[in-house]
Amino acid sequence: MSKVILIGGGSASGKTYVLKKVLSKIPSEKVCLISLDDYYKDLSDMPFEERTKVNYDHPKAFDWKLMNVQLKELKNGNPIEKPIYDFTIHTRSNKTEIVEPKELIIIEGIMALVNKDLRALGDLSVFISASRERRLVRRIDRDIKERGRTYESVVKQYFETVLPMYEEIIAPSQYYADLIINNDGYSEKSIDVLASVLMNMLEK
Repeated sequence: MSKVILIGGGSASGKTYVLKKVLSKIPSEKVCLISLDDYYKDLSDMPFEERTKVNYDHPKAFDWKLMNVQLKELKNGNPIEKPIYDFTIHTRSNKTEIVEPKELIIIEGIMALVNKDLRALGDLSVFISASRERRLVRRIDRDIKERGRTYESVVKQYFETVLPMYEEIIAPSQYYADLIINNDGYSEKSIDVLASVLMNMLEK
């Protein structure tokens, strides 16, 4: 049976960066990587302007039922048809992706350690930590370049929903973590530790 690794942490804390570094140190062909972002609820029946007002940093924004059903399928060795989320339109795209199970299944996202049913399926829980200032700078850079947002909209959203939800919901989820990685850019020793832990899980 596949092992499930949950990678949580605040928006723009550097989860993707950490995973890229870790996967360069282990046999990536044995790893299946899934973004929790793809499990945002389908809001295609809602007008675009209304979609922009949704709080995407709250657990209610996610389709937990589908996430947990599909993760159980993968863990049991069965492929899934995963939804694909499109940030430019604030809902799922009309495309899906067939995902095959691997020895390690990594679930990455801001709420990865928040949902108790998802935590129950995890074999290892990791929280990526970074200062609020660094997360804001990274989010501005990412959302303008990759998601077509304006500087004003990114900053407004950050202080109205992203930061408050981080402090209320996401930050407390680190207490469920088996390993906490500080990703403020000072050292990558903790990345080596995570890579060693995952390599050990593969070897077992």
